[in-house]
Parts: sequence; structure tokens; C-alpha cells
Amino acid sequence: LGVGLGTIVLAINVVLLGGYTFGCHSLRHLIGGFRDQLSRAPAGYQAYRCVSCFNRRHMLWAWMSLFWVGFSDLYVRLCSMGIWHDFRIV
Repeated sequence: LGVGLGTIVLAINVVLLGGYTFGCHSLRHLIGGFRDQLSRAPAGYQAYRCVSCFNRRHMLWAWMSLFWVGFSDLYVRLCSMGIWHDFRIV
């Protein structure tokens, strides 16, 4: 068992895809998107505003996750073909 560069590449892939999917699309709806008036629930309104920070960078999350999925796929493919080797970190 150990940590290689591939472990880090795929972990970053999970973080970026999760941040894009859950932060931008579904988290705002789960926090307060179902309410008609957020002003009646101050705590819900504050949580909704806090979660909205993900939406400010929606396109950045989209491009970063798109690029990283392609890079992860290329990394795994080239390692499986023996062209690149997974460098061990720990």
C-alpha cells in the first residue's frame, strides 16, 4: 500500500467533480431553493448566501473539472500502456 501520483490525480478528480456537481447544482436547492421566501428563515437565508459562493465560480468549476477528467483519463491510459509510470510518493 502506498500513495502514488495517480492517487493524487484521481483524488483531485473527485474533488473537482464533486464541487461542480454538488456545489453548483444541488446544494443551493437543498439549502433553500424549495422555500418561497427566504426572509422568513434568517438562518436558512444565511446558509443560502454562504452556499452561493460556489455559484459565483460556476464556470471555473466546470472548466477545471472538464480539463481534469480528460487529464485523469489520459494519465490512467498512459500508465496502463506502460508509457508513463505511477511515481510513488509514500
